[in-house]
Amino acid sequence: MAAHDVTQQVVSWYSEQFDESSRLRHSADGRLELLRTRELLHLHLPDAPASVLDVGGGPGTHAAWLAREGYQVHLVDPVQRHLDQAQSVADCTVELGDARALTAADATFDAVLILGPLYHLLDPEQRIASLTEARRVVRPGGMVAAAAINRYASLAEHTSTGMLANERLRASVESILATQQYDGHRGFTAAHFHTASQLADEMAAADLRPRAVYGVEGPMWGLVKAVEQRDGEPLPDDDPVMLSALTAARLADPYPDLLAASSHLLAIATV
Repeated sequence: MAAHDVTQQVVSWYSEQFDESSRLRHSADGRLELLRTRELLHLHLPDAPASVLDVGGGPGTHAAWLAREGYQVHLVDPVQRHLDQAQSVADCTVELGDARALTAADATFDAVLILGPLYHLLDPEQRIASLTEARRVVRPGGMVAAAAINRYASLAEHTSTGMLANERLRASVESILATQQYDGHRGFTAAHFHTASQLADEMAAADLRPRAVYGVEGPMWGLVKAVEQRDGEPLPDDDPVMLSALTAARLADPYPDLLAASSHLLAIATV
């Protein structure tokens, strides 16, 4: 799929078919992702009021808490709906734009977040282009954080929902495992699924210095999704299963072998 086609599909998906503003708040695995992403970023972000460029920042979910903590946030996203939503929840500036061609001047920001664009870029050269742009606009010594969907995420997700025995879904998961890509024919856009080593290599190819790759939700994230699916109601943040999954994610951080079990990966690099 050509880069132009991917952009059109992403804009259509998030404008007309899916409301991203609810994803990290209304499901247990989404809230686990939000909590852990925030927790991991806190380990590496410079102190407020540092300037942060939130590339592909969507409806401002991360921009909102960053701004509340005193960071100066500028959000770039290709979806106008997301910009409107971000301005309603976050004290930040916004711009319609593309991760592969940022308008910011060189060495403008203290930190750059790329917490979504790499999912949607199927060509490794396009992913490296977006990371290279992040490197260009961050100040010397600054931080770049990039998120990716794990290669094995669909296997865990469809197991936790009890749907993996479905022949169509099984075939789709088999294809993702083999190719690291989803065709975007239903339920999501075309997407690339990373391994941890591949994500680190792409950061390095953009002349960034990888410092760490984390498994965001940890190895037990599928359990909270399964329990919520089974019970048919939201799993509270203080539920013992939710707390245990969060603890498992933290305990897994020192063990690279467990990265493959998380739903998302988060790479931290410096310039």
